[in-house]
Parts: sequence; C-alpha cells; structure tokens
Amino acid sequence: MLSPEYLEIVLLSLKVAGLAVIMAIGPAIFMAYALANWSFPGKSILNALAHIPLVMPPVVTGYLLLIVMGPKGSVGIFLSDWFGVSFGFRWTGAALAAAVMAFPLMMRPMRLAFESIDGNLTNIASTLGAGKWTTFFTISLPLALPGILAGLVLGFAKALGEFGATITFVSNIPGETQTISLAVYSLLQSPNGDAQALILIVTAIAISFAALLLSDWFSEKLMRKRGGDDG
Repeated sequence: MLSPEYLEIVLLSLKVAGLAVIMAIGPAIFMAYALANWSFPGKSILNALAHIPLVMPPVVTGYLLLIVMGPKGSVGIFLSDWFGVSFGFRWTGAALAAAVMAFPLMMRPMRLAFESIDGNLTNIASTLGAGKWTTFFTISLPLALPGILAGLVLGFAKALGEFGATITFVSNIPGETQTISLAVYSLLQSPNGDAQALILIVTAIAISFAALLLSDWFSEKLMRKRGGDDG
C-alpha cells in the first residue's frame, strides 16, 4: 500500500497528466487534420515546428516556457494580470510543460488516422450537401477515433513520465509540482532512497500498463461496433 505521502504524489501525477492531455487534445486533433487534409504554403515548416519538442532537449523546452509563461514572462504576466491565471511554479505549469512535450506524440497517430480515411467518403458527403463541419464530425472524426485514442494514451504516458521540461519550468516542489518522475529523482539523490523510489516506479508502470489495457479494450470494442455497423 502507498503511504499518504506517496499517494499524494501519484494523485498529483495523474492530475497533471490528465490536464496535460486535455490541454493538448484539441490542438493535436486540429493540427493532425490540417496536416493530413490541407495544402497550404509553409506546411512543411509547420510540421517541423509541431515536432520540435521531440528532438529538442526537454530542459530547453522548459526554459523557453519559463521565459515566456513564467512569472516574469510576457505571456505569463499578461495571463496573471488579466485573467488571474498563473503557471509558474504551480501544478498547472507542470501540466502545461507535459502538454507541450506530449503534443507531437499525440498528433502523429491522429494524423495517420486521418490520412487513412478514404477520401471518397468525404467527397460523397459533400455532394449530398454536408458542410465541412458536418463531414468532419460525422465521418472524419469517428473514423479517426482509434488513432485519436492511441494518441491520447501516448500523450498520457508521456505526460506521466515527463521530467526535464517540468523541473526546469516549475521546479521540484513537494505537494505542488513534484510528480512521480521528480519524486523518484529526489529519492535517488538521497541515501537509501532506492527502495522508496522503486515503490513509485512500480506504481508508474502499473498505471501505464492499465492505461494500455484500457486503450486496447476500447479500441477492440470500437472496431467490433464499426464492423457490426458495416454489416
């Protein structure tokens, strides 16, 4: 059983990862659909920018978030003064950092899902009078659901284990920004902390495994339902 201290860390990690996925899902779906279906100048540049968090060191991402969204950053000051929203050194900032890092991993399977949709289906819908939004919500989005679900699971797993960007942007504050990864790091820096760190590591593995199982179950149920509808 987890001690109250470790339970707080796990719950905070789940809260951070959950909010990160919520923050990233809308932009990820939009970007995936745009890159899969639209042609426009600078598309390759936009695609490269969307994948930068995958190749850039996480501490650099965290530092950029700090100077832009932190207490002294231009956007951070604006949000704080006008909307009372603050990300610096808060758990919401940890979620923002995790969302940025998870975004490209979420977007990739979503884009592949949109690209795999038969274009004839959307063309037929258009000829029958369906608008772009109607076509998107009734055809493209439902058909892309397995890829969207895969992106959500990947994003959640990435957010749950995010370390570099989080510690750089919001530090390692117990009870506020200390997620499982940061807590493991702290424990490994202390004498005889290995055994305690192992408890959190096993917990993180169990959560990730459960998320994968749930994703597989939902995907299979979705495919069976789709197969039944087709029949």
